[in-house]
Amino acid sequence: MTPHSYSIDSQAKSSDLAGKILSANAPPEIATAIGAVEAHLNSHFPEQNRHFFSIAFPALICKFFGFDDSSAAQKPGWIDTVSSSNDSELAGKVFGLLSPNGTLMNLIMAVDRLSLVKYVFPVERLPEWVRFMLSSERDCRVLVDICPLFKGRIKEDEIKGNFQVQLNVFEYFMFWFAYYPVCRGKSENLGTVSIRRSRKFSLENWASSFPVLASSSKRNPEQKNECNLYLRLLYAYLRSFVPMDDLNVHQPYRISLLHYSTSYDDSALLRAEFLVNTLVHYWLVDNDFSPLSVNVCKSFGVSFPFRSVLGEMPPASGLGKAVQLFVKYLNFSSLMATEGSSQVETGGNSIYKKFDSGVKRRDIASVLPNLPSGGSWNSYIQRPLYRFILRTFLFCPVESSMKNISEVFSIWTSYIQPWTLSKEELAELDAMMDDSKKSQGKGSDQSNQRRYSPIWEGYVLSNYLFYSSMVMHFIGFAHKFLHADAETIVNMVSKVTDILTASRGLLELIKNVDSVFHSKSAGSGKLSLNSLSKFVPQIREQLLDWEDGLGETDADGSFLHENWNGDLRLFSDGEDGGPQLLQLFILRAEAELPAVSGDNLANNLQCLASLKSRVRILFGDNVVKQPPVSPGVKPHQQSRDELFKPRRMGSGSPTNTKYKGDWMKRPITDDEVAWLAKLLIQLSAWLNKTLGLDQAEEAQHDNATCSYVEVPEDVMIEYGMPESLKAVILSLASWFLTLRLAIARLMVRHGLKMNLRVLAFKKFVMVVFVCILFSMLRRAFRSLC
Repeated sequence: MTPHSYSIDSQAKSSDLAGKILSANAPPEIATAIGAVEAHLNSHFPEQNRHFFSIAFPALICKFFGFDDSSAAQKPGWIDTVSSSNDSELAGKVFGLLSPNGTLMNLIMAVDRLSLVKYVFPVERLPEWVRFMLSSERDCRVLVDICPLFKGRIKEDEIKGNFQVQLNVFEYFMFWFAYYPVCRGKSENLGTVSIRRSRKFSLENWASSFPVLASSSKRNPEQKNECNLYLRLLYAYLRSFVPMDDLNVHQPYRISLLHYSTSYDDSALLRAEFLVNTLVHYWLVDNDFSPLSVNVCKSFGVSFPFRSVLGEMPPASGLGKAVQLFVKYLNFSSLMATEGSSQVETGGNSIYKKFDSGVKRRDIASVLPNLPSGGSWNSYIQRPLYRFILRTFLFCPVESSMKNISEVFSIWTSYIQPWTLSKEELAELDAMMDDSKKSQGKGSDQSNQRRYSPIWEGYVLSNYLFYSSMVMHFIGFAHKFLHADAETIVNMVSKVTDILTASRGLLELIKNVDSVFHSKSAGSGKLSLNSLSKFVPQIREQLLDWEDGLGETDADGSFLHENWNGDLRLFSDGEDGGPQLLQLFILRAEAELPAVSGDNLANNLQCLASLKSRVRILFGDNVVKQPPVSPGVKPHQQSRDELFKPRRMGSGSPTNTKYKGDWMKRPITDDEVAWLAKLLIQLSAWLNKTLGLDQAEEAQHDNATCSYVEVPEDVMIEYGMPESLKAVILSLASWFLTLRLAIARLMVRHGLKMNLRVLAFKKFVMVVFVCILFSMLRRAFRSLC
């Protein structure tokens, strides 16, 4: 057979194979198609499979994921068919075809080593922010430098004149694999503004029986793990391509970032970096209006005008289980690194070097983070994961599915408790991979006994915003969603407080860092606090970077309005601080739970009582106060005015002052001069009474009617100079009176009153005092000269 005739025969066989793949819909047809693909691959060498990868392989991807070439929507694919059929044998065949150790993946690696095939990935299937970058020629050229994922992969089409993303076979498949859950979530919400409950995402069903990822600790023994096909493949790819141990073992010649090179295309480390970056940008970043670090954008002179296009959008729905598995797996590397370092040294500060997200690393690569520090993948996902969780809490509308929000909440709570992860959970994951493996022992019991220890101090310090600022944003989210699902929200808040107060060492560390962060003289005080002061600049930089682009109008329920991106408020005593907002949340929950709990009222009240105790541990015993209850009246029968009256009064407030919502009648606060505030309140009250601003608008109209005197026509009066002057003065007085009445009516109509109390604030008084003192000193200086 000549090479030309062999090529024609290979092309015909690939076309027939593509037809079988595209026509396979029912489980028996899928099994037959898989057998045909494996038989074809086993009978050809890698260099003889050009036609397979150009004809049959794209058809296999479209059919497996359910993609349609004509649109961005999805149709039922092999994944959905396997999941709905609950056929373990069929699931095993599909998994075997696409597994990292299967014939297809081995052939893909061989073809990529020979650089035989290149694909052009559709621009409309790329992450949202990348799509907008590719629409500009200048941004396309910069994208190669600012995002390592696209380095060497963006080419210009000489015929069409546009830019394309060219990938090898492995990269092409992984892009589709990462895009699948994103496309699935977007197609469910197509044409809707908010996330609906009408159609459940299949990933939720796949992971419902997975004990490591399930939200509940109970497991249904009748459910099988074979139908978690996508999660099984995800874990298989992570386990095979993303090593948990020190990455420098795989690339000894890449010890220094200064010698980083992209020429080793099939190295284990480059493949791992590619897969992690792909999942990060598709799942965590995607439609974020601030996709890259602020330092990166400043270094390359790049600005992202995507806010007007992407806007305040939450991440795609339905990513919860996949992202949770992804983050848990990467955190297992932190677990292994920490346990390995604890055998040598148990000092918390020294361990911090293994999790440093950039203090020493920025000295070498101040712009782009290439290698994970100390062999840990944590630095790769810190910023995108923080913004992924934050955008979910801030931008999800109230009618959003609580299922999706609960999954994102589980990702956060799992991430801030890496010490609860155990190697026994890896055994559970491996058991899901191989039916012959059985998990031994009770890993969950051992996992529950794991607690925070000083060796995790570095991890907490490098991820401090997850323990402080994120908590404040979540409290705002809880206030916003309390009416939507009071029981779920109360349980969420209770779980967060349980995590923060479960370990005394963790709570002290969080409080000490907050104290040093707000301390003006970090060099004085305890030695332990001084050792933490060196981390404050990094935390402050992270705060500005990770919350880049957010503002007062963006966060409906964050409560961090005054000094956005500039401060930590978890332990602040102000009105927007953690103690006050949590106390207000408890009061609101006490009013909401009895109306929605029904038969579950006792459990909800017990959960609320537990929350109160945790809040007292977190902020002090005098934070949560029980409102006074009249004899014979139940707590939930009190009026809302009694529940929501101010809980903190200044030391100078009069005892007989009762606050009813009027700002002028609120108690004297600590930031006011008490005697001056009282004087200005009385003066304001006199002015309001004199101007008639305390009266209703109708009464003002009645009392403000102008009176007039009729002058007989036959009366002739002669005016001299005194009478003329008097007439002018009376006219001016009448004009001022009319102006005063007009202003008073306008103020009454809009509910405005005279308020001189603002002049009693200590800051204002201090400014006036300084100005007067400066003026006196200047006059004295002039007189001396």
